[in-house]
Amino acid sequence: MTAEERELMKKWVETWKTTGPILERLRREEVKQTDTTESILILNDAFESARLHYPLRPTSGLVEQQAWFMKALEA
Repeated sequence: MTAEERELMKKWVETWKTTGPILERLRREEVKQTDTTESILILNDAFESARLHYPLRPTSGLVEQQAWFMKALEA
């Protein structure tokens, strides 16, 4: 890593030290101001569409994944 790259990285870190808390404060304010009922109503059509077009699978795949892990342990 060159001295110039190191300096750019330091500036990047300092920028995020300052900006991170500001962005987090903005995010919290947006969450507080969000009308949950309105958001649910807005997303309801998308949810119903997904529910109709992508029916539930009989399994999440977790059982199959665990079986593969057990086989890997045995190998």
